[in-house]
Amino acid sequence: MTTLAPPAPAPAAAQETAPAPGRARRRRPARIRPGLVAAGAVVAVVLLAALVPDLLAPHDPLEISLSESFAPPSAEHVFGTDQSGRDVYSRVVHGARQSLVIGIGATAIGLAGALVLGLLGGLGGRIADGAVTRVIEVLYAFPGILLALILIAVYGNSAVTQMVAVGLATMPGYARMVRGQVLVVRGSAYVEAARALGHPPVRILLRTILPNAFRPLTVLVTLGIGQAIVWAAALGFLGMGVQPPTAEWGAMLNAGRTYIQQAWWMDLFPGLTIVLFTLSLTVLGRHLQRATDAGALR
Repeated sequence: MTTLAPPAPAPAAAQETAPAPGRARRRRPARIRPGLVAAGAVVAVVLLAALVPDLLAPHDPLEISLSESFAPPSAEHVFGTDQSGRDVYSRVVHGARQSLVIGIGATAIGLAGALVLGLLGGLGGRIADGAVTRVIEVLYAFPGILLALILIAVYGNSAVTQMVAVGLATMPGYARMVRGQVLVVRGSAYVEAARALGHPPVRILLRTILPNAFRPLTVLVTLGIGQAIVWAAALGFLGMGVQPPTAEWGAMLNAGRTYIQQAWWMDLFPGLTIVLFTLSLTVLGRHLQRATDAGALR
């Protein structure tokens, strides 16, 4: 009769590194990213300026003082003054509301039109999908800024016209993504399972297809607001946006380009604000995209 040898003891290194039973694993602390923190701070300051501009602006943005025209940056006027003696810093702060309203409004208009086209193309059958595809291709054939210029030239300069023009210019990109996502989700296994369980089509659309199809748009909207603000500022720079004396970043760039050699600060600080804010939105949008792809927000 043979006897079994006792099992060999585990190596010392394995015994030392093996975690004790029941010991909870410690999570590594989240690493602080300076770029992400800086981007969040910039966005927070701009949102604060848009909500309560009088809290940050020391002067009336429309107050004219010809005796202080073209005053360079100083302790009293940190961004200098413009050709009418108005404080540039106060105008930048008050312009945040106008620029954000145009950017958010244009993004909302673009998304609304994109949802209609995307859902019609993704759920409407082959004929409807072909028609939607042709519409998107036609809109893509026109440069976005050109389409916006045509609409503003026809309907005039106003904040509403600017929002509609920029929204229509950004709509094709949103519509193509919505259509693609709806097509992917419609053929997924969980939609087929919902149909097999006898769920009505309306419930499948509202509870299954729409939430999963629109999830990637949260990242795209974050980036789209920054793009809409840049386009609105470009229209304002060309004199096709909000008209003076309204404080708006693009209109301030348009007013300052005439005096660029005499008063460089009139263009520098509004332009720098646009760059910093859109860059911060891009950083936050990319972080949100990475967190969404990972399956959980950090």
